[in-house]
Amino acid sequence: MKKLSTTLFSLFMLSATLCFGQQTASEFFDLGVKKSNAGDYIGALQAFSTAIAMNPDNAASYANRGAAKAMVKDHRGAIADYDRAIDLNARDAYSFTNRGLSKIAQEDFRSALQDFNRSIELNPDDARSYLHRGQTRAKLNDNRRAIVDFSKVIELNPDDSQVSQAYFSRGVCKTKTDDFIGSISDYSKAIELSPKRAQAFANRGTSRLKMNDYAGAIQDFSKAVELTPTDVDSYYNRGFANSKLENFRGAVNDFDKALSLDPQNLKAYYGRGFCRSKLGDQKDAIADFNKSVEINNEDQTKIYYTGKMSKITLDELRNVVQEKSKIVDFSDERSEAFFSRGLSKSRVGDNKGAILDFNKAIELNPIYADAYFSRSLVKSAMGTQREAIQDCSNAIKLNPKYAEAYYVKGIIQYALGDENSGCTNLSKSGELGYSPAYNVIREYCN
Repeated sequence: MKKLSTTLFSLFMLSATLCFGQQTASEFFDLGVKKSNAGDYIGALQAFSTAIAMNPDNAASYANRGAAKAMVKDHRGAIADYDRAIDLNARDAYSFTNRGLSKIAQEDFRSALQDFNRSIELNPDDARSYLHRGQTRAKLNDNRRAIVDFSKVIELNPDDSQVSQAYFSRGVCKTKTDDFIGSISDYSKAIELSPKRAQAFANRGTSRLKMNDYAGAIQDFSKAVELTPTDVDSYYNRGFANSKLENFRGAVNDFDKALSLDPQNLKAYYGRGFCRSKLGDQKDAIADFNKSVEINNEDQTKIYYTGKMSKITLDELRNVVQEKSKIVDFSDERSEAFFSRGLSKSRVGDNKGAILDFNKAIELNPIYADAYFSRSLVKSAMGTQREAIQDCSNAIKLNPKYAEAYYVKGIIQYALGDENSGCTNLSKSGELGYSPAYNVIREYCN
């Protein structure tokens, strides 16, 4: 019976191999495009990876895999693929544009600007590249040249969404150059094309405040909070406009709402205190003024580590990984028994005993990749992170497609402050098919 099962399994594997061999790189490429269009970006990049393995000189495969990586926020991995696509086809304008977008996500604005410049050289009628170059110039505070780019987008007249964005972005740049009349006109055009865009109403309201049009500003801020009820700034700004029109009770209501959403908003405390004083409520006014002074005098030099990976987070992310455990033929040196016993010890919290068993398994079988990887998990749990990284590296040397090892190595490196190497290894893990890596990339690598 055992022999029959083994024969059937062998026949199945042979059949699967033949089917795989009959598929061409082009077919895997087409599959990747189909999956991308369906929103299955993980499946798409795996299909493109297979196409690349079969035909490593096809620029389109790298470009499309880069686009799929960008969609799952793996911008480091995307940039590497766009680099290769451009190496293979130096006139691929879209790869320059897309690489520029991924560089923006990495806040590498000057390098992104160079990519958009090259894209426009290759395709001077591409409105999308002018739009992104304008946004990049705005990030670099080159507002006047950004305005020129946004004007070019409007001249080229692409689809409404791009024209609307160009008007909105040009309005922002005009505001920064104190052209408030021009900005109001641009925000109005953006609203005409995208009437549900709350920020366009909020920005137009701010420009109207600068022009002392308080009634018009109130209308805009009211529309902004109708569309986005959590918009703290619009509640505050509407309160400010109401106070300018001496509608102090209405202003207090707006400042109340702003503070309910942001209890540390010192400007709202000050505004509410001012209005309460005007209404004769001096006691509460003083309390508000005290609060605004108290918040303003807090130590602003203290560093808050937001978005960084703590030990607790590292433990949580590492613990999603399951040890590589599968039944294998029992060898004469008994390394499998030590390995399996080590797994059992780690599961009951005997980390020291687990390490001893993994050490013995590796001593008996120095090419035991799974033993290195499992030892890395235990070492990381014990706090010896650099030793854990070395074990992951050893596992990867023995098995270059060890996706989980790249993942664990990446999260530990990130936690130790080597964010670039960490995110690069997470990208490799995802590329090899370990999808949890992209959850970490989205959270920490952008």
